[in-house]
Amino acid sequence: MRRAFSRPQQVLLAYRSDEVAAVLAAAEDHGRRGGWAVGYLAYEAAPAFDRALRTHQPRSGQPLARFALYDSPDEPREPAPASAGGFRCGPWRLESSRAAVEAQVASIVRAIGDGRYYQVNLSARLEAAFEGEPGVLFQALRQTQPEAYCACLDGGDWQLLSVSPELFFDWTPSGELTTRPMKGTAPRHADPVRDAAARQGLRESDKERAENLMIVDLLRNDLSRLARPGSVTVPRLFEIEALPTAWQMTSTVRCQTRPGLGLADVFGALFPCGSVTGAPKVAAMAAIAEREVSPRGAYCGAIGLVAPGGHARFSVGIRTVSLDRGLARCGIGSGVTWDSRPADEYEEWLVKRRFLLRASAHFELLETLRLENGAYWLLPGHLARLGASAEHFGFAWDEGAVRQALETMAANHGAGTWRVRLLLDRQGRPRLEIFALEPTPPEIVIALAYGPVDSGDEFLRHKTTERGAYGSHEPQQGTFDTLLWNERSEITEFTRGNVVVELEGRRVTPFLIGGLLPGVLRADMLARGEIVEAVIRREDLARATGLWFINSVRGMLPARLESHAPVRILGDDSC
Repeated sequence: MRRAFSRPQQVLLAYRSDEVAAVLAAAEDHGRRGGWAVGYLAYEAAPAFDRALRTHQPRSGQPLARFALYDSPDEPREPAPASAGGFRCGPWRLESSRAAVEAQVASIVRAIGDGRYYQVNLSARLEAAFEGEPGVLFQALRQTQPEAYCACLDGGDWQLLSVSPELFFDWTPSGELTTRPMKGTAPRHADPVRDAAARQGLRESDKERAENLMIVDLLRNDLSRLARPGSVTVPRLFEIEALPTAWQMTSTVRCQTRPGLGLADVFGALFPCGSVTGAPKVAAMAAIAEREVSPRGAYCGAIGLVAPGGHARFSVGIRTVSLDRGLARCGIGSGVTWDSRPADEYEEWLVKRRFLLRASAHFELLETLRLENGAYWLLPGHLARLGASAEHFGFAWDEGAVRQALETMAANHGAGTWRVRLLLDRQGRPRLEIFALEPTPPEIVIALAYGPVDSGDEFLRHKTTERGAYGSHEPQQGTFDTLLWNERSEITEFTRGNVVVELEGRRVTPFLIGGLLPGVLRADMLARGEIVEAVIRREDLARATGLWFINSVRGMLPARLESHAPVRILGDDSC
C-alpha cells in the first residue's frame, strides 16, 4: 500500500498524557467515517495508558501524539529518485561512548541476575547535522529497506523518515489483530557462504531464540487483554527475514479482538511494543529511563495510519530518522538478556546502524595503492580491506566493478610509478585519482603527537575520507608525519602509515586493539614473520634501537623522532 497525502483538513495534537486517548479516538472516528488519519505516537506517550510505565519527558515542543486527517490520498505518482536534488548528513555521532554503552549493558546483566527483569531493550541516539532535501534522504533510506513499512511525515520545520521493517500491529475491521515482533539480529555478508552461515547461526542461536521468545510471550499476554477467549495464536515462530544489511528473526502473534474495543484500547494493551522495551514491561521501562540519557521520541513509538472503515496499521518506530531544524537523529539499540556480552551488544548496534550509513554516509571509503609499471603492489590485501570496510559500514560492494576500474587505470598508465587513490561511495561506485609518486627521502623525520587519540574511534580502523580522528595530528610543516598514541599512552600508528619499532632485537608493531588502521603492508609483514605484534608505550621510544614508517605505497622507511626539522610534507600516500 503506497499513499501520498497533502493539505490535511485537521491536525490532531496531544502534548499531555491526558490528551492522547482523545486524539486516538478522533483519528479512529475519522477513519470509520471513510477518511484517512496518518501520524505517530512518541515512546513517551506510554504513561497515557499506564502511569506505571516510566519514560523521559519529551523534548521541548514535541507532541506525544500527532495525526493529520485527510479525506482522500493524492493521485499516485512515482517518488523522486534518490539521486535527484541532494543532501548532506553527517558525521553521525553516538550520544554515549562505547565504554558507557558496554557499562550499561553490564549493569543490566547484573540486574537480570538479581531477578529484577528478564530482558531490557537498551538504546541511544545518533545525531548529525543535516542540510538539503529531506525527500531525497527518505528515498535513499527506502533503498536500504525496500520491503519496509515506510513513512515520510513532513511538518514544515520537522520531518520524520521511517523505513521500519517491524510491524507493530495490523487491526482489521473484522477484528483480526496481528503483531510481528522482531528480535534477533545477524550481519549480512557480501560473500554468499558467510552470509548463509550468518543466517543459519541466527536461526540456531539459543540466545537470539530466547530473546525472541520472551517478547512473543509478552505480546501473547498483551493480546490476551483484547482477545476473544482462546483466540491468541502464534502461527509463525523464529522466522528469519533478509534485510539488505542484516538478518532479522521475527515471529507472528495473532488474535481475534472482542467486540466494542477502540483504537485507544489496542494501544493501551500493546504500547510500547514489547520488542523495544523488554520484559516485564514496567520493570524494563524503568531500567531504560534510568540508563538512557535522552527521550526516544518517535523512535520506538508507533507510526502508521487509520484507513477508511477503521483498518489500522502501525509500525514500530525503528530505522527512523527525525529531522528538526538542521539536526538529524536516529536511535539504535538491542535487547539485553542474561547471557548478553557487552562487546557483542555494541557490535549489534553497529550492524543496525548500517542502513543509515548506506543511505546517508558523508564519507567515502578509500584505498591508496602503488602502481608501478602497470602492476599494483599488494592488490589482494587492498581489495580485502576495502570489502571488509564496505561490509562494516553497509556500503554496496561489487569487487568486479572495482577490479575493472583499476585494470582500466593500469592499462592507461603502463610505465612509471604512480600513487592511485581508489574511492568507493555508499552506493558502491568506485572512482579513481592518480598522481605521480614523489621521490622518497632516504630518512624521514617525524614528531610525536601532543595529545592522545581515542582507541575506540572506529574511523581509526577503517580508511575513509573522514579524517576527523586525525584532525589535530596532521603533520606540521617540517615533518613527514606524526606518531600517534592513545589514551593508555600506547603507541598506535602514524597518520598515513603504520609503525615498526625495534626493541631488544625484535621488530614490533602495535596491536590493532590499540586503535589503528590494519595496514596492508603491516599485514603482509606479519604474515611473513618479519614483525610481531606487541604493546609499545611512549616511554619505550627512548630505548628503541630502530624506528620505521611503513605503508604499501612507500614501503619501509627509516624514521627519526624529532620535534622540528625542515622536511617537506608529501602527498596523502597512506597505507
